[in-house]
Order: sequence, then structure tokens, then C-alpha cells
Amino acid sequence: MLSLSSIGFIRWPTIPLMVASARLLHTSTLDLAARKGTREKARKAKVKKVVEKVGFIRHDLRKKGKLNLNVANKHIDDSWKQDPKDDCWVSKYYKWRVYTVAEAIQCHRETHHPTVYNLPNAPLYAHVELNMQAEKSTRFVDNFQRMVAIPHRFEHGENRNIIVFAKGQDPLKEAKDAGATLVGGLELIKEIQNGDLQLAEYPFVLAHPNILPELVVIRGLLKKNKFPNPRSGTLGVNLAEMIEKYAHGINYSAAKDEQQKDYGSIIACIGKLQMETNHLESNLSALLQDVNSMRPKREGKFVTRVLLKSPPSGENLKIDPFLYIPVEGVFSKKSAKSTGADAAAADEEDADAEQEEGARSVAKGGA
Repeated sequence: MLSLSSIGFIRWPTIPLMVASARLLHTSTLDLAARKGTREKARKAKVKKVVEKVGFIRHDLRKKGKLNLNVANKHIDDSWKQDPKDDCWVSKYYKWRVYTVAEAIQCHRETHHPTVYNLPNAPLYAHVELNMQAEKSTRFVDNFQRMVAIPHRFEHGENRNIIVFAKGQDPLKEAKDAGATLVGGLELIKEIQNGDLQLAEYPFVLAHPNILPELVVIRGLLKKNKFPNPRSGTLGVNLAEMIEKYAHGINYSAAKDEQQKDYGSIIACIGKLQMETNHLESNLSALLQDVNSMRPKREGKFVTRVLLKSPPSGENLKIDPFLYIPVEGVFSKKSAKSTGADAAAADEEDADAEQEEGARSVAKGGA
């Protein structure tokens, strides 16, 4: 028998064993690591979700930003309704009455008579409704603000302080005589840089082109829409005309509706009720023509409806704006191509006629 003391321990080599079909069998331990991202997911799962507390929200702002499918279309089209047959009808079932501008003004004068509202010189407002649809169906015209020159002045009651920048005695004298609030050149620019003059007191900044390079240094101090540029009519040579426009013109802005993006509106004062009727009509015509200049390049109406109002009266009197502006604009690609083709054909005809005349003159000279 063998005793334990005579038995020695045999150390087997840790080499791969050869098994049948000459395949290696590894006996070392495997590294069973977690899949990439598993630990990160486990960590995120342990994080507690923090509930944000929302403060008090007014009832009229609680549904702001949410889709509201019950919003009525603000573009009112009553062309399908029948005309009223007498002077008394239910407006729900018949078309709105269309007044002339003179009739609408007279109606407001009667309601503001001393025996009624006792405001004979109340302001007259034009409420202009717009179709803000752009060239593409998913695009809309951006909100815009403009100043329109009118033929007949009135007291608008707004702050119209105007500062004018120019170099040279003649432009400065022209601006001062035209009624500018403050006129100056390089010394005025230095005062603004030093902080001695606050531009917030002057809502309109006009400039002559000869001082534009020096005016760039205060570009950062001016708001984007206040820096003079020719597109807005605040940069030009004719300072007297510009000052007249910004001092006595109609300042209006068009804004899209938050819920219905293709609906826009303008409310602008066109004068006072004690002004002459034809003067008020001329101011209204100037306003509508300036609004129509912002028409997008598409077919269809841009100005859809115009109402004349005069608070505190609640009467909204509809007028026909298409007596002063075209009903629809024609900007289709087909029409543009056709006009281009017509112009090319006309040019070819002119060229042929010139060649014929040249040939005749040569023939006569040879004879």
C-alpha cells in the first residue's frame, strides 16, 4: 500500500488540451463584461424625476400655444348671401351693406353729434384686414411697420421727435426749416458716443448719404429698425420730404393673428371727423396704396376688407377698398413667362424692322 507521504503532488501544465478533430479547448476564465451602455442606463433609471411646479396662469393664457381646432375663420366672406331687399334686415342672413366713404363719414358724424356722443372731432380709424398668405402655402408675410405720407395733415397726438444727421450747411438748414427736432453732424455723433445725448427720446432717425460712413460708429447704439436706410425712407437726399413724411404721416403696423397665421389686420387713424370729406378720403387712399405695395407675389386678394370706425361708437361701416387699389395681383409664373416671351418677340420685331430700314438706306445710297 502507498502512504500519503510517498505520494507527491503533480502540477499539470495550464496549456490548452488537444481534443478530437484538432480543436483547442481553452480552460482559462472568460471576461463576461456588461454590454456597452448598460451601466449608464441603470444609473439614469435611479435618477428621480423632478416635477416642475407651475405658478398661477391666467385663464386666457392657459390654452396659449395649444392647438385649438374650434377657432372660427376670421376671413369673413358673405358673397354667397343675398342682398337685402329693404332698409331693415337681419345681418346674419344678408350681406353687409357697403357704404361709400362719404356715407360712412356722415354716419359717424351723426353718432358723434353733441346730442349723442358729443365728440364732433373724434378720430376716424381704418381697420384693414389682410390675407397674409405668401407665395407658398406654408409661408406667410412677416409683420411689418411703415410710415406713409398723406396729403392732408391732422393732429395725431404721437411723439414725432426727429433727429437728422448731415454734413454741410445747406442740408442742415433744409432739415431745420422742414421742422426737424434736432439737426447735427459729426459733433452730434460724438455727443451720442459720450452718452451726453439719449437717442430714446427720438423715435425717428433720418440721415443724408454724405454722413453715412461716419454714422456707422453708432450703429450698435441704434436699434436695427432705427438705423437710416433707403428701403424704409430714412436715408436720402430730399430731407424736407422725408421730414414731412415722418412728422405728419400715418404710422401703421400689420400683425398676423396668433391662431390664424393667414389673417392680418391694420388699425390706423386717417384723420378727424371735422376734416373735409374729400381730405379724409385722400388720406385713406394713400394708406391703402401704401399697404398694397407690400402685396406678396401671388394671385388673389391681399386686402380683403376695410371697415371705418370711430370710437366710442361700436359701428363698423364697410367700404369698398378696390376703388383705390386693384382687386387682385397677377404674379403667376405663367404670366411672367408669357410677358417675358412677349417682350422677347417685340425685341425681335424691332430688330427686324431696324435691319429692314438699314437695308433700304444702303440700297438708296447705292442707287
